[in-house]
Amino acid sequence: MKFNTKLILYLCLCTSVLFFTAFNSSNAEGIKKALFAGGCFWCMEADFEKIPGIIEVVSGYTGGTSINPNYDNYAKSGHIEAVLVKYETSVINYRQLLEIFWVNIDPTDKDGQFCDRGHEYSSAVFFLSEEQKKLAELSKIMIEKSGILSETVKTPIMNAEEFYKAEEYHQDYYKKNKLRYNYYRFRCGRDKRLEEIWGDKKNKLKILNKTSSYKIPSREELATKLTTLQFDVTQNDATEPPFRNKYWNNNSEGIYVDVVSGEPLFSSTDKYKSGTGWPSFIKPLEAENVVMKEDRSLFMVRTEIRSKQADSHLGHLFNDGPGPLGLRYCINSAALKFIPKKDLEQEGYQIYQSLFNN
Repeated sequence: MKFNTKLILYLCLCTSVLFFTAFNSSNAEGIKKALFAGGCFWCMEADFEKIPGIIEVVSGYTGGTSINPNYDNYAKSGHIEAVLVKYETSVINYRQLLEIFWVNIDPTDKDGQFCDRGHEYSSAVFFLSEEQKKLAELSKIMIEKSGILSETVKTPIMNAEEFYKAEEYHQDYYKKNKLRYNYYRFRCGRDKRLEEIWGDKKNKLKILNKTSSYKIPSREELATKLTTLQFDVTQNDATEPPFRNKYWNNNSEGIYVDVVSGEPLFSSTDKYKSGTGWPSFIKPLEAENVVMKEDRSLFMVRTEIRSKQADSHLGHLFNDGPGPLGLRYCINSAALKFIPKKDLEQEGYQIYQSLFNN
């Protein structure tokens, strides 16, 4: 049998190319891009590149009318300084990138960032897909409704335009020119202002971001995750027996979160002995996580309490509580998970530690 050498070499080459292409494609599937503007691109590049999962950050210009702008003329044609972020989706997701972005800018400033004034230094989220647009808009709304900031968010969510890489000396400037970069950042008051705006609010943003991204599992999944009682209470609107439940007489310091989603609901600082046999609170820890609905079951009209993200049935609201408001949030223990104050940081709820410092 004679072998066609050329044919064999061709087939081997084709096989190698196919394998190489498939390998690269599978790797590329886990790499995505995001585009942000937050004032000086040196600073944005430095802030993003220190985060695990970030593959590369490129400084450049976008949003203007000219082609191939440079540092001398980009502002004249309406471009702003921006960074193109390449990230590994198995390590970090777009929601987390948004969280990092927000806490490293002043979203209440529409005329620049920190000491840098003018449109060319303004902030923006440029979405590269409809999914990014939706997530960015939800993230912005979440911040505005949470009351974390004292002013409204001025940072726009915009469709991405052509991105032009800045001159090479701008890339990794914070590494190449450490002294000049550190002096500029200090003189600009960037970190001082960020501390004024965010401070320990960064932790609250993380919690909000975590719970806002919560996806309700199917009933089948919940049936395996929860105990029978937890499932009946949260999913079937059942009521557990009084005085024979986990937290009715719990006097420890800590917070109570939704047993399904983990969203913060109540604090031991607002818990009191109602004598009813169920955990009772005078108010929620996070009002936005508690939803009220009219309940006409059992031939009466009551106010049902449900969690916002997981839509768990929690209990009912009554007007026979103590204090100026006179409210009693009567909650089923089975709908709650208690986080003791000593475990708050470990469980990711360290922002609430200050409730128990006195």
